[in-house]
Amino acid sequence: MGLSIIATQPGGPEVLSAVNQPETRPGPGEVALRHTAIGVNFIDTYFRSGLYPWPVERDLLLGAEAAGVIEEVGEGVIEFKPGQRVAYTLPHGAYTTRRVVEARHLVPLPGEVSDQEAAASMLKGLTAYYLLHHSYKVARGDTVLFHAAAGGVGLLAGQWLAHKGVRAIGTAGGAEKCALAKAHGYSEVIDYRREDFAARVQELTGGEGVAAVYDSVGADTFAGSLASLATFGTLVNFGQSSGPVPDLQVSDLAAGSYTLTRPVLFHFTTSRAWLTRAAKELFGLIADGVLKVEVNQRYPLADAAQAHRALEARTTTGSTVLIP
Repeated sequence: MGLSIIATQPGGPEVLSAVNQPETRPGPGEVALRHTAIGVNFIDTYFRSGLYPWPVERDLLLGAEAAGVIEEVGEGVIEFKPGQRVAYTLPHGAYTTRRVVEARHLVPLPGEVSDQEAAASMLKGLTAYYLLHHSYKVARGDTVLFHAAAGGVGLLAGQWLAHKGVRAIGTAGGAEKCALAKAHGYSEVIDYRREDFAARVQELTGGEGVAAVYDSVGADTFAGSLASLATFGTLVNFGQSSGPVPDLQVSDLAAGSYTLTRPVLFHFTTSRAWLTRAAKELFGLIADGVLKVEVNQRYPLADAAQAHRALEARTTTGSTVLIP
């Protein structure tokens, strides 16, 4: 039997409960792995709350990224073997001690990357990868704005942008979070609790605005994000931690001939070639010390509800992991 954390119905963290579930063996093309670290992300809270549609009628097993050790491989699996360290990201299913998963979703872990670093960076690191390489492909000399700069994606993106020679302006709430973001590659960090970030962006850019805004906040920031863009700028919305954007009109984009995109990581990861290429670059930069993964909160798997409360209260920085 293995411990799993399920949501019995949509709602707050109180709907999470611990259950013992029987262990299953892998079928053709599958592997069974024992989790060693599990990432916690806003997408988990979106599914738990019902903000995102539930993929099952009840008893939803949450969790979108994890690392572990393979215990058994199914028929036809030749790329992986028992004892190998791997990681993956999927929309849900990771809040458990042991899992059977299709081998095509796994990537091998290099020895220089720890299990906790991998579990904290698969979803967040690959998100940063597609944001900077696909949603708006940054170029040296660009100036961009990144919201939630002290969060898990934000801290990785700040370092990656600096590595690419991009001027990154971040937003964060409070002096401590602003200082953390500044230490991770951001040229300037705006405390959105103390000043109008859109007005400050215009000051910092001499009234020109930024080439792109990366916005995972949603309702609270969307209007200001548009107001921060340069003409022909791109707004990348990849989350809604403050709620969905209300009353969006296509004509809102006409103010500056803006481009708006709403990408989803799991559309990218359906391509095995993309997944392996992006993960190899991500882990290579972590191994080389270019990207430092900040695992700043750790909870036992059984305390997943407490981790959700902290994340939604915005009292966390960097990444949070659950330890089975």
